Amino acid sequence: MNVLHICADPKPTEESAAKQLAVGFFRTLAERNPDVEITNVDLYENPPPFLDYQAIRGFWFPVFIDGHKPTDDEQLAGAYGIEQGEIFNQSDVVVLTTPMWNYSVPGILKSWMDQVLSPSVTFNMDKNGTTPLHKVKKLILLVSSDDVLSQDDERDALTPVITHAFALAGIRDLSIAWADGQYTFRYTDAESRKQVALDAAEELAEEVTEELSAS
Repeated sequence: MNVLHICADPKPTEESAAKQLAVGFFRTLAERNPDVEITNVDLYENPPPFLDYQAIRGFWFPVFIDGHKPTDDEQLAGAYGIEQGEIFNQSDVVVLTTPMWNYSVPGILKSWMDQVLSPSVTFNMDKNGTTPLHKVKKLILLVSSDDVLSQDDERDALTPVITHAFALAGIRDLSIAWADGQYTFRYTDAESRKQVALDAAEELAEEVTEELSAS
């Protein structure tokens, strides 16, 4: 099993509920799968560039303009996405570890998604839709938020962004472990909420093992 772990949290683990969920998830995953291969990408150590006009041309113009071939400048602008896309495409599972910032994803994660979830990188696109270039079977989201959010909470812009962006690449199997209520000045039960999420993350690791073993 090949697992790609994308971390979009700049905090040290002892201060990050999301990273603590990742520790629990990967510990359980390794216990259940001694041969698992994990590729860790810390976006703050290997930051993605913003998607600029040259990268947009290189990724998207061949879809909409017959005969467009990316120039050297366009290929250079998309080099990060192409490099990350090669790792992505060989993964069975993708794990995103991230906080919720301003009710959505951190900008650094959005930049990574803009680069990697692009035509000719992780999927092909034509007038009939998209065809995956990857073998990803499952997406795992390990997230923390200061606020307590209910299911389908209108303040949650994070889940829809990730759901629809990855669905464009043909990935619709998404599971989430969420440590909410981590604003300790407001929520006195922050630790117990985190523990519930940690239990859920470890259960997800067990479920992933069972699902991929059966496939």
